[in-house]
Amino acid sequence: MDPVSQLASAGTFRALKEPLAFLRALELLFAIFAFATCGGYSGGLRLSVDCVNKTESNLSIDIAFAYPFRLHQVTFEVPTCEGKERQKVALIGDSSSSAEFFVTVAVFAFLYSLAATVVYIFFQNKYRENNRGPLIDFIVTVVFSFLWLVGSSAWAKGLSDVKVATDPKEVLLLMSACKQPSNKCMAVHSPVMSSLNTSVVFGFLNFILWAGNIWFVFKETGWHSSGQRYLSDPMEKRSSSYNQGGYNQDSYGSSGGYSQQAGLGPSSDEFGQQPSGPASFTNQI
Repeated sequence: MDPVSQLASAGTFRALKEPLAFLRALELLFAIFAFATCGGYSGGLRLSVDCVNKTESNLSIDIAFAYPFRLHQVTFEVPTCEGKERQKVALIGDSSSSAEFFVTVAVFAFLYSLAATVVYIFFQNKYRENNRGPLIDFIVTVVFSFLWLVGSSAWAKGLSDVKVATDPKEVLLLMSACKQPSNKCMAVHSPVMSSLNTSVVFGFLNFILWAGNIWFVFKETGWHSSGQRYLSDPMEKRSSSYNQGGYNQDSYGSSGGYSQQAGLGPSSDEFGQQPSGPASFTNQI
């Protein structure tokens, strides 16, 4: 049997049916979607400037931008409608920090999810041998949950800035020719941001997945088992003391009831001595 078949036979793929491994597999896929939709983006817009002097017009001004969205480095030339002079214009803004942080979190989350899924499938016994593996897994899961929340929120704000900076109406305001009423400036087409919007959605979905997986990873740690033992010990003591108290109460009740019944009527000796009182009294008389 070849090594791959041996691994496949030794690997418990049934682990993927458990929430812990199943959520890791989903995190793996969603991380791919997150960094692919953001890191692989490239878009652009097209503007037109129609001068009074048609020879100076430019009806197809293409402006391209891409990840990591250092928009202040995106420059293009436009006519000034004042002879052959050209104006060099640059977009405004820099969202590279939030975009790169988001993609970095997604890449490392993908790598960790891939490694954890392999461990769950092929090395599950070693993973549960001691508390070290689950404990490391728990800490990393908590850290990535926080990073996904921060990264997704920061990238959502960065994407909002990118949309404003690449809005054709805002870009037209940067051109001196468009400030003259005699010239006609318009947008031919606007940038398509659907994939970037999808990346933000996948970012928050990843946060939900990682945060939800915290509980299932915590159940594998020794903290959860020790907490269960701590809760079960007082309950056992309570139940044992209750049973002991109930037994004593029953014994006391039975003995007490017997004594009480015995003390209700006179004894045979007392009953036999009752006639002696009146008899002695008549003899004295």
